[in-house]
Order: sequence, then C-alpha cells, then structure tokens
Amino acid sequence: MTDISHLSSYPARWWTRSKGRIQCVLCPRQCVLKDGERGFCFVRRNVNGALRTFNGVFSSIAVDPIEKKPLYHFFPGSKTLSLGTIGCNLGCVFCQNWFISRPDNEGLLRYTMTPQEICACAAKEQCLSVAFTYNEPIVTAEQVIDIAKVCHENDIRTIAVTAGYIQAEARKEFFQHIDAVNIDLKSFSRSFYQKVCHASLAPVLDMILYLKDKTKTWMEITNLLISGHNDSDEEIEAMSRWIVKNLGVHVPLHFSALHPDYHLLTAKETSKCVLLRARDIALRAGMRYVYTGNVIDLEGTRTFCCNCGKVLIERNGYNIKAANILEHRCRFCKTICLGHFRTEVL
Repeated sequence: MTDISHLSSYPARWWTRSKGRIQCVLCPRQCVLKDGERGFCFVRRNVNGALRTFNGVFSSIAVDPIEKKPLYHFFPGSKTLSLGTIGCNLGCVFCQNWFISRPDNEGLLRYTMTPQEICACAAKEQCLSVAFTYNEPIVTAEQVIDIAKVCHENDIRTIAVTAGYIQAEARKEFFQHIDAVNIDLKSFSRSFYQKVCHASLAPVLDMILYLKDKTKTWMEITNLLISGHNDSDEEIEAMSRWIVKNLGVHVPLHFSALHPDYHLLTAKETSKCVLLRARDIALRAGMRYVYTGNVIDLEGTRTFCCNCGKVLIERNGYNIKAANILEHRCRFCKTICLGHFRTEVL
C-alpha cells in the first residue's frame, strides 16, 4: 500500500479555533471537532488543535469522455482526465459511489501524483481538461485549487462534478479556478435533502445563483430521479421553472436514472418513461437543452437547435456521431448554441 503519511496531514484552510475545539467552515455543516475527530466528510480532521486534510493522493484516476461527467456543451467529443479521492459532505442514502464517498479508512487512496504529473498525464492522453469527480471534490478544496492553478498554467481546463455544498467564504476561490461544473441537484424538495441526503437545499440553490451571477464558470445541472421520492410532476415543474427564471433557458439539464445502491437497495430502478416525462415537463417549462442519462434514449442524448429544431450534435452513448455546430452556431440557421465548442467537434 502507498505510504501517504506525509500527505494525509496537510494543513487545511477555512477553519476557526474556539475553547479547545476547532470548527471547519468550508461547508454548511460547520463541523466542530475535538482533537482527533474527523468531520462528517471524513477527510478533514482535528490534529493537535489544527485542521488537517490530505493532498496529492487519489482513489481513482481514469481517462473519460467529457460526456460521462455529464457535460454536453463543454468541448463535446473531448477527453478528460478524471481524478477521485474519498469522502463527501452529504450523506445520500442512494449514493452511487458510496465505497469512496463514505469510507471508514484511507486505504482506498492508492495513487500519489503532483499537479505537474497530472498535467503531464493529461497532455500525454490528449485530454483537454482535468475533472475532479467520482466523489465530492469540495471536501479536498485545497488540493483541487493547487492542481487547477497548475492546469491553467499549462492550458488545461478544469471541471468539478459536485453537489455544491460549500460556504460563501470558500466558494469564491474554489470556483475561480474551475472552468466548468456539473451540479448534482439532488431534488427540489427541502424535506428530501434533509431526510435522504442529510443536508439542506437552500445553500445549494444559493451556490448555483452565485455561479450564474458572479462567475464565468460553465454550468450544467444533473437531477438523479428516484421513483416515488423526487420524481413528481409538481417537483420537476417547480425545479424547471426556477431554473428558467433564475438561470435562463439555455442551461443544460440532465435527468438521470437511479440504479439502486448503498442504503436504498429496495428502490426501483428509474424507468425510461419517468425520464421522458421529466424531460417533457422541463421542455414545456421553456428549457432548451434537456437530456436523459443512464438509459438508452437516442433523442434524449441529442443536442437540438433551439430555433430550427435540427440536430446539432448526434450522440451514440458517449460517442459523437455527427456535429453541426460551426463557431457556436447552428450550421443550418446560424442560431447561437451556448457552450464551449471546438471548431471541429469530431
């Protein structure tokens, strides 16, 4: 096993000290820790009166298609170098990556890499970007920022796949180093967040508004639908209308199917018809780019021109079959499609 002792006690930021304890203020949990205690996220802990985390160690490293994040309007057809660690500051009972998000030890941290080595690996694999994904990247914000700075020095873009559970004090610096983000919006229900995710909805919505109003970070949103829990017509319509009102009609929205896992093994696998119904509701609410995921649905993976309706990007799974975007415009009617696109997508 890799010796990470010199990397697993890295000085953390965003904390205060009071009455013999310390309080982490990175995320809305604001965990108060005695000496030796870990935060809810597992990776931030009180070591001799100072908050520590780890840096330069990973549980997962892979080259992925950008569409897997999912990001459909951020250099489609490109590859991204995906990095995962361990830990999460939410407690979703349906977690799809629970084995790294809710660990009980650091044994899964098997790889060590410096930011320079990460950039060299991305260049070797012809990746346009590095993605912080698989588990929640916010809990190791210090590491993300260190890597992202070096990525930008080497003309490599950065991506965060995140639930967006972060305090105002930390989010400014975190997202100023992130070029694109997929926000995992668990639900549009406060009770769902409290009971199923052991978290709160309001800080997530506030963070989404911050991204829209205060940053240049490209944003797409994913909503994992769980039958009987967060898939009612009323909730999907309320979420869609909130997005249209506050973010605009051009933000890509991905509805994804649940595969029962972790503590929700008795749930039903989300059917294709549930995703199609959700997509139809969002489109009727005014959204222009609505996608389906984790099911076979060719139409739900296509990008259509919001003006003439013709196919701009044809996808087969994670593969691009055809592209009709030239300089951010529809090849047929010249209408702009918002996003980040290369001149040649294929």
